[in-house]
Amino acid sequence: MSLPPITITFHPAKKPAAHELLSGPSSQSSQAEPESQLLKAIRAALKGAPYASQNEIHTFAAGHEELFWNDTRVVLSVGGIIKRHWDFTAEKQPVEYACIGFLEHASPTINLGNHDYMFPATSKTSKPEKTPFGPFRDREKAPGYSEEVSIVPTVFIFLRRIGLAFLENGSRYTFAVPFVVRRAWAIQPYGIMMQRQLDPQELLDASEDDPVLPTIYTLTSPLAEIAPLGLTAGIVASPPRLVDEDERLSTTLEGVPPREILVWVSPVNEPYCLAVTVDPETRLLTIWRYVYVKPKIVPQPLPRERIKERARKRQSMAPIDAPALEQFPDLPPLSALPDMPPALTGTVTMQSLMSKEPQQFPSFDTTGPQKKRRNSLSDSLDRMKMDDDTSYLPVEHGRMKTAYWAEKLHSMEIPQEDADSWQSLGVSMFDYRWDGKEERCLLTVTLPHQSCTLLFSVATNPTDMSLQLSQRRSLPVRSAVAVIATRPDIKDLLVVKTDNTLALLSTGIHEIPLFVNDTLVDDAAMHVDGRAYNIITSISQCRGIVTANYDNGQSVYTTCSMIPEDRLTLQALQIIAYSLTDEVFAVLHSTFLALWSSKKFRRSDGIEFSCFTEALYRICGMIIPETLKFQQPFHTLISSHSHKRLSCDVSIRRGGLQLPSIILAILPVRELNDTPSPQTQAIVAPILYALHTLGENLRLNVDRYQDLRDLVSVICRLAMLVRPEWADYWRRLSPSSSNSRVWPSFKTANDPSFDDRIPVWPPDTSATLYGRISNPDWQVPAFSLADLAVRFAIKPSFAFGRLDPLVELKQLTEVYKSLADSTVSSSIKRAEKAVRLMVANDKKISKMLDTMSLGVAAPLREAIRTCQLAPPLDWPPDTYRAIGREDVAASASQKTDILVKDGFLGTKDFMGVKRRRPVTGQLISKVKTLSAGEVGRVTGVELELDDFTDIRFGQDRRLEDVARMLNSSSIQTYKQLNTERPEQPNELDQNKEYQHQAIRIAEKTIGLAFGRAMFTYGSVSRVHRESYTIPHLNYNIRIHPHNVVVNLEMKLLLADSALWGEFHNGVAAGLRISPSAEGVESSWISFNKPGDLSAAHAGFVFGLGLSGHLKQMVAWNSFQYLTPKHDLTSIGILLGLAAANAGTGNNKVTKLLAVHTPALLPSPTVDLNISLMTQSAGLIGMGLLYIGTKHRRYADMCLKEISREDLAQANLLNDHREAYITSAALAFGMIMLGKGADIPADMEMVDRLNVLIHGEPSLLLGSNLTNKQAKFDLTLTSPAATIAIGLMYLRTERKDIADILTLPDTALSLNAIQPSFLLIRVIARSLIMWNGITPSLEWLQNQIPQTIRSSIEARVKNGAVVDDSLELAYYNIIAGCCFVVGLKYAGTARQEAYKLIIRYYDLFTRLVYTNGPTFDHRIKRSAVRDGLNLLSVSLSMVMAGTGEITSFRRLRYAYGMFNQTMYHPSHKYGIHISTYQAIGLLFLGGGRFTLGTSDAAIACMVIAFFPRYHQTSADNKVYLQALRHLWVMAVEPRCLVARDVQTKDVVYLPLKISVRDGKESGTTQLISPTLIPEIDKITSIRVDTPRYWPFHLDLEKIAQHRESLVRSQTLYVKRRTAFLSYTEDPRGSRSLFVRSRSSAGEAATLDYPQLTDTKTHPASDLSEFITSFSNDPTYLAFADHFAAREDDTAMERLFYSYCHAALYDSILQGKQQSLQSHLTLFMYRNMKMGDPYFHLRLQELRFAADFYSKIFDRRFSGRSENNPRTPLIRDSTVMAALLSLDHHLDDVRNDSTFLSLLSSYTVGGEVPLEEGDGDKLAWYLLRNGVPVSTLLAILKTLANDAYNQCYPGSPPAGTMDAASLDQGIKEVLHATGTKMTTVFGSGWSVRSLDEIVSLWNLREQQQ
Repeated sequence: MSLPPITITFHPAKKPAAHELLSGPSSQSSQAEPESQLLKAIRAALKGAPYASQNEIHTFAAGHEELFWNDTRVVLSVGGIIKRHWDFTAEKQPVEYACIGFLEHASPTINLGNHDYMFPATSKTSKPEKTPFGPFRDREKAPGYSEEVSIVPTVFIFLRRIGLAFLENGSRYTFAVPFVVRRAWAIQPYGIMMQRQLDPQELLDASEDDPVLPTIYTLTSPLAEIAPLGLTAGIVASPPRLVDEDERLSTTLEGVPPREILVWVSPVNEPYCLAVTVDPETRLLTIWRYVYVKPKIVPQPLPRERIKERARKRQSMAPIDAPALEQFPDLPPLSALPDMPPALTGTVTMQSLMSKEPQQFPSFDTTGPQKKRRNSLSDSLDRMKMDDDTSYLPVEHGRMKTAYWAEKLHSMEIPQEDADSWQSLGVSMFDYRWDGKEERCLLTVTLPHQSCTLLFSVATNPTDMSLQLSQRRSLPVRSAVAVIATRPDIKDLLVVKTDNTLALLSTGIHEIPLFVNDTLVDDAAMHVDGRAYNIITSISQCRGIVTANYDNGQSVYTTCSMIPEDRLTLQALQIIAYSLTDEVFAVLHSTFLALWSSKKFRRSDGIEFSCFTEALYRICGMIIPETLKFQQPFHTLISSHSHKRLSCDVSIRRGGLQLPSIILAILPVRELNDTPSPQTQAIVAPILYALHTLGENLRLNVDRYQDLRDLVSVICRLAMLVRPEWADYWRRLSPSSSNSRVWPSFKTANDPSFDDRIPVWPPDTSATLYGRISNPDWQVPAFSLADLAVRFAIKPSFAFGRLDPLVELKQLTEVYKSLADSTVSSSIKRAEKAVRLMVANDKKISKMLDTMSLGVAAPLREAIRTCQLAPPLDWPPDTYRAIGREDVAASASQKTDILVKDGFLGTKDFMGVKRRRPVTGQLISKVKTLSAGEVGRVTGVELELDDFTDIRFGQDRRLEDVARMLNSSSIQTYKQLNTERPEQPNELDQNKEYQHQAIRIAEKTIGLAFGRAMFTYGSVSRVHRESYTIPHLNYNIRIHPHNVVVNLEMKLLLADSALWGEFHNGVAAGLRISPSAEGVESSWISFNKPGDLSAAHAGFVFGLGLSGHLKQMVAWNSFQYLTPKHDLTSIGILLGLAAANAGTGNNKVTKLLAVHTPALLPSPTVDLNISLMTQSAGLIGMGLLYIGTKHRRYADMCLKEISREDLAQANLLNDHREAYITSAALAFGMIMLGKGADIPADMEMVDRLNVLIHGEPSLLLGSNLTNKQAKFDLTLTSPAATIAIGLMYLRTERKDIADILTLPDTALSLNAIQPSFLLIRVIARSLIMWNGITPSLEWLQNQIPQTIRSSIEARVKNGAVVDDSLELAYYNIIAGCCFVVGLKYAGTARQEAYKLIIRYYDLFTRLVYTNGPTFDHRIKRSAVRDGLNLLSVSLSMVMAGTGEITSFRRLRYAYGMFNQTMYHPSHKYGIHISTYQAIGLLFLGGGRFTLGTSDAAIACMVIAFFPRYHQTSADNKVYLQALRHLWVMAVEPRCLVARDVQTKDVVYLPLKISVRDGKESGTTQLISPTLIPEIDKITSIRVDTPRYWPFHLDLEKIAQHRESLVRSQTLYVKRRTAFLSYTEDPRGSRSLFVRSRSSAGEAATLDYPQLTDTKTHPASDLSEFITSFSNDPTYLAFADHFAAREDDTAMERLFYSYCHAALYDSILQGKQQSLQSHLTLFMYRNMKMGDPYFHLRLQELRFAADFYSKIFDRRFSGRSENNPRTPLIRDSTVMAALLSLDHHLDDVRNDSTFLSLLSSYTVGGEVPLEEGDGDKLAWYLLRNGVPVSTLLAILKTLANDAYNQCYPGSPPAGTMDAASLDQGIKEVLHATGTKMTTVFGSGWSVRSLDEIVSLWNLREQQQ
């Protein structure tokens, strides 16, 4: 029977919408006057090409995108729909060309704006050996100019002089094009290749000395040069490399000859980068290969002398006089290009033409006479603006750089007429695939005038990765185009042959003729000689649509989509391509397409596979089944695929609907006796083997069972020709797939021609997989598609290349091999390896698990379960998610912790609202705020961390109490003491007294900001675009009991007090923003800048700098802040920038600090009109910027400033000299922090510090100068130098240095030194001898000199009088010792340190509240008061962030004592600061932060809590108030938070934390949220509680765990579904385990489902309270649909009872994946024999039963490692399901008809089948693993022969024991039958063997 033609239908082509748009008038061009003929001729001459008509529409296509343009407009359409439109009428330049390509786009990480560069990072002067920072401190360099490079799709539009690039991300670039672009193409990997118009005059003017410039150029970036395409001798290696690279980089660039006209460039999605050119004069056609080779020249920044020029005139590329870089090709001058301005010199580059009108920047005239400038800060800043650092500027190059190179692959002559009409040449690349030897593709070049097409082969040489091109032949083809027509992702070639017919070249050049249905073309076309007049002249394709052009000008289109969508058909074709030769497969493929074409390429159910089947039968020479034509439509419906799908629908069968099964009655009873010819016989076996393997692959997926049934019918027919046993194998698995009335066997086969190339019994994939995990030593080779070619000795066609249709089977085999790896003894390690393989390879295996068959999936699920219970520590997050451990994945991810839910509410939040109800006061306050219209009003104490604080502090009101105490926005309350007065004061006196009290309380209000900054630190995790609100300060007070509100008269408050109050308030507001908050950028900071600089904003900026956000601040914005010389703003900016860049030594920040620090200027005596406060801030800024760097120059400068000469004597101009000297000393200490050594340079510094401490003028001034005035004030330099030397030798344990700070021990020596100096010396000595600090009373007593200690002990014991100097010294030494204890144990909550400090805190509290009449007592009480201030801070330092209630009670008492009379006005402000700082530290960050003990942290705590207290809020004379906020540098987020990974709620969680401190190690148990020890001391964190899944962090060995903890301090945990959280169930009395004590029948219900009274069941309300235990939607949906319904039928009640038990078991064990398995088992145990998939499911049930009963305990349970676990499904449950089916099989065994069929089968006879007989026989054979009938017949003969030989007979050759002989023969039969048949488990069942032997005996008896 002849094949029908393959027909494609053409449709009339319509003009696209873009074409119609361009055909209309332009909005701007409609008013333009028409051009004259002269102007048109001039334009044509200038363009250098044949003149095209005005507004001619051109097209460029790339994939689904198309560009249309005329002279003025460009339209981009996608899929025929207009997406974008450009009009260039205003440019007054015609559009020359447009194309679509890709560009490498560099996106700055920070928006730099208009030349606003950030502070660049510069290298440090000296790299410290040890970092002074802790693990949490962000010490990364300022990012400077950094970029993120990506490849972006781009539309290129070329006008006459400029080019435009419109990127898909919205960016737009304009670049100069110094020539007219003829055409452009997209190239790989990015960029475009363009060819310029070549003026004929250039060729005439060319000479040897002045050759014609290249015409082919490339562009890789809109900011790069347009560079010519370089020419090389060869390209090798991967990545590509030039063979003559050194030569090309040292000689003049050689380009493609200018006469070469670029005809075609391979699209970006093609495998090879090729180009084709034609030289019309020489008639040479050349094929090139081009590659991208990154230039090896390293970019260099511009020299400094060029930077000023660049500042004056900003250019987009390099300056004109930039020198050419070495080792780069010399390029000809651009002035030689046509149409270029004659003024261009020989060194002008293309880059210099990119900017037509450069932007002008302000500049200084450096060439004229120097003008005298005043030394002001503004001028200094202006000079700094222009003296830019080169490190952050984009690098530039002096000349063009060639990145693309081309090599010539092939060159040949073509006819002159084709060379002249090069525009009509066609080039196509197609059929790229693996052909068995190499990856290759075919290239065609069509010569239309010769009506032929040249065919080339392109392949890669595997040796050197060079490209090889060879010409194969010439094809009689007039036009050709590559289309994806018959194979996925592989192009075929659609050709127009010379006889005007269409054909498709597929699988190489195998021709598939096509018939054109052109009935839709002009019906009036004339016919001559029986041929249509219309002739196809050319074809093209775009967006997969082929357009054909007729010679009459008509265009038609069609789609050549002939790829089958049916997955089975496509997979069958793909696998057969591996088993047939190229020629045979081409015949099969074309036959299939012809048959499918006859069906009009319909894709309805079954048509594609039926066409494939028929094509397969044709090439095998088999009989084609006739298409059945039924008389009744109902019969047609029964025979359809819909009937097949619905026949196994459970709902139809259970619902009582019975589908008609009369198909056998209407089908003709006729067996097809195939007799293939000898020519086709040889291909049957390879096809059979391939389709069998495909069928085995389909068995793995239950969703493909219907496809498997369709395939089985084909396999059985093929098997009957060569191996009937294979048909027997598949008939057992799917007996209903074949309509044959006879069971397949050797006798029923029609003269089979056995093929010994395939085994007798087919390979069983499931049995092979089972064997691997059951017996690891059983080495079974894995199947590979390459085995087909080896087995059958053929050369496969590889029509689909390397595409593997059995990729799932291959990957599954690898997973099973890892599970059976005998070299790995641990089951956990085997499971880990298997899971990694499952997740790899695009997660195909893990995605298949839900649809994988029950038995095969069981080992995989158990491996996942093993890893789920004990996940490895080093897996990526995606792998953790694949095993259901989202908690571990979240903890290992790179995301930071969330502080708020951002509106997210879990299921429980909706179902049960348990939020704390607001109290009446909160409601009243909210109503007042709303009524007053102050919706945006903030108080500054809002934490916005309710989910954290509710768990951290429970139900108490500590945080609310602290917020109330530190709130400075509300009216403060003052309770007037009830004192008896002699007379009632008048109203004026009363008002004066009220104002006096208001001023006193105002001091307290100002100080609240110190504590509030600590309390609310980092509580705002995200800023918004609105302006940031700084809370206002409320100085009004309410006096009780009169309830009088007093408004403070601000004129009575010192101006500086108000300003500093606003400053500290701004700092507190800025510190509320978390250091990890997003959106705090330079633009946001500028947006919040007020019109006039204010103290509040100055503090706000300082707070941002302390949090590190000023790193994002651009340099010019800082100039705007500093230029007005606002003191507080300058202080905030300088300290903020220094803190944000601490330890980096940033060059830019250094310059800013230098102009505010005269000591750093070349002339220190220059008066910059900067206050000493600002200079002090500059010094501290230098210390922060170079902290721990040991920068000698800056350290020496700070040391000199301690003894600054002009500050030796006090005067009106240096009121802040003590603050300046102290700042200089602290800056010196920070720079030299912990870096002191015994080298001469350091010892010289020590000598100078010794002089400043002890005042030995002879060492400094000389012996002759002792009578002269000292150059420094010892009372100021001594404490400053003391703390400086302490910081310098921090932790060094230098006893000799500490002895410099020896404490005096006599009354005489003590009288010579201020008592407060002793406190400083104690601190400094302890800093040096750090390791000796212990929190013990013994250590503290040892720090007190014996004289002082004895005197105090004598007074305590005997009441002796103590000298005042000794007593004052005692108080200061005690305070200093407690402070250093607080420093060392800051943030540790160490009990010993806490007890020691609180002991003396209570002692000092009692002393400070005593009264005495003498002045000496007041002095002592003042000393005790200062000591108590320091003790308060020390106590809170140790307990920082804990919110410890006992400490809080003491501090709250101190807070309430501010209005007592003993608080003298002269020192009240210091009391407020210390008290509020102590309260804030105790609740640091709302309990989320604590203090660290790194070197930098210690230094910053010493500075922030320096024991030099302010007298008033305006006092900065002794110490700069801004330094009190440097505690931020010591803060560490060490609050470990546990969050539920599903609800994101903070939860209580017991933790086991292992700590190593030195040589000591131990484990402590904590309950999160909790503060943890320092990260460097923690070795591991373990979650080991039955309520949550186990989790382990190994911080010591796995860096990722440590980084994750440092980054987020969050553990994401996953609660086990059988438990409630500790918040909901503190005692564990509501878990399911408690309820399950009375529900022991759940397991029995799963094993043997039976009806029970669910209302009386102990867990009958499971479906109601399931939401309490799990938020998993799977559980919720399962409970809703399967466990919470009551129905009438018994079967439904049984099903719901079973689901109830399954859900309970799954929740109890936390094994959600077992629900699907339980439902599958229930379906299997209730399936009927007539189900289409009954036997397939039975086989999977056998696999699962044998796995759980015979393998799991040995290989998967972990029992061999003494770590046993229970399986996901109990073996009893699986075996019970199998036994329930066996009970029904027993009825079949007793059927006499069945026994008769079985008897015939066992002897190899013909087995006729009636309806249902095939199902019964297949069930029996499959369940019992019975060998094939051919083998049974042989075994029967062998058994009879053995019996006859041995019985009767005498030993040893015979025996007289017939029973023993029978038993022995049965054992031999069993072993032989089992080994000869690929089965799993126990093999051939013994019961079946006995039955078959009995049938043999019965048959012999009957004979």
